[in-house]
Amino acid sequence: MKAWTMAPAALLLVLELAGCAAGRDYQMPGTAVARSPGAARPFAGGSGAANSQAPLPDQWWTLYGDTRLDGLVSEALAANTDLRKADANLRRASAVVLEAEAARSVGTDISASVTGARVGGYTEPLITTAHSYALGLAFSYPLDLAGGIRRGIEAASASAEAAQAARDQVRVVVAAAVTRAYARVCSAHRTLVATRHVLEVQRQTLAVTEKQADGGRGTAFDVSRARAAADESAAVLPTVIADRQAALYELAALMGRLPADYPEGLEDCAHPPVLRQPVPIGDGWQLIQRRPDIREAERGLAAATAMIGVETAELYPQVSIGGTVGLAATFDRFVPSRSFGGSIGPLLSWKMPDRRVARARIAEAGAGAEQALASFDGTVLQALRQTETALSAYTQEVDRERNLSRARANAARAPDQANRLFQFGRTGFIDVLAAEAALASAESTLARSRAQVVDRQIDLFLALGGGWAVSPGGAEQIGPDRPADAGTGGR
Repeated sequence: MKAWTMAPAALLLVLELAGCAAGRDYQMPGTAVARSPGAARPFAGGSGAANSQAPLPDQWWTLYGDTRLDGLVSEALAANTDLRKADANLRRASAVVLEAEAARSVGTDISASVTGARVGGYTEPLITTAHSYALGLAFSYPLDLAGGIRRGIEAASASAEAAQAARDQVRVVVAAAVTRAYARVCSAHRTLVATRHVLEVQRQTLAVTEKQADGGRGTAFDVSRARAAADESAAVLPTVIADRQAALYELAALMGRLPADYPEGLEDCAHPPVLRQPVPIGDGWQLIQRRPDIREAERGLAAATAMIGVETAELYPQVSIGGTVGLAATFDRFVPSRSFGGSIGPLLSWKMPDRRVARARIAEAGAGAEQALASFDGTVLQALRQTETALSAYTQEVDRERNLSRARANAARAPDQANRLFQFGRTGFIDVLAAEAALASAESTLARSRAQVVDRQIDLFLALGGGWAVSPGGAEQIGPDRPADAGTGGR
């Protein structure tokens, strides 16, 4: 039997070197915008009465207290096609991680052969010699001295975490889109009711005008103007109904349904969802921790940093511990006692790299990391800008809706007052029509403003990035240390 061979000193040296890794360990650069203390401050536009400094809950749509809305969002989060694509992309990224981890597992190679020979010549008969066989098993385990495999696993893991963050961002967008479509349906129906009310008042005025004209107290001109005002209001109804249907079809698509299969009973939604408390906005620090697109960009930076190590490792030898075992014999002695053999020891494999190409690839990976850092900074700045803009727009629309509500209350009293004055001959018919036109305009403007308030709220919730659950102790902190008063509502 053949003796086993190995090189203990070389093996020990290899094991000592195995702790090295090419490239640098990932750490968020101190120059990143997310590290800036200013990014963690309270929002500049968050001091109004419409907002609070409380942290935003994960499922912000439940703040409306509308069980029908809760059900719509839940169904959409389970069946939305964009979310299905994001889930599939996450599964693909997770499979890439498994593939990268498999690179450091034991590799095997099995071989088998049978040989036989017949010898002879032109003048000698062919002689058949004995047939022989050989069986072998080779195995190897990469030591990853340069850390290329380790960095590859880091890059794949960071990319998978980025894919998960991208999936969470889709959840944010879907929840906001469902809430917006639902609010559009309810707002359109509310506008429809208000317009029909104004139309009813105008038709009553038309009937009185026609009666007075028949009695000699009015003119055909008055009748024409009254009829034109009623027709103008009636012409608004088809547009509002079309807007409501478009929102219903959009809602069905978001929920993974056919357009005609939109949820029943929503056409008669009486009121848009109403938030009966200030919007909890938190602060900049909480925003940076919460927004999935920021997490996605940060994980992209981590993956790009790891790729520098992957390319750097190509400059060094690839060392594995391997061995072989096998047997070889002739068929006349099937398993003789001296037919086994094997070996074990370090295996050195080094394809001499073109150093110019290797250095170029390292530089390429470094530029990719710089690009990822710029993208990360841009994402943080964009998130802060979007939130401040949404805060300002929402606060101003709340003030506008409050003023329009008072204007509508005053306009609602004017038509009745003008009608009474006209019947007693103390004012002209033009004043009646002007009062009704003012009411119609006030009703329409107020309905649009109320719908806009809800729309601005949803814009704000979307900017705040809520809609996905943060697992306790799951994600690594992004940005500076948490301020002492973050999330407490204190000032």
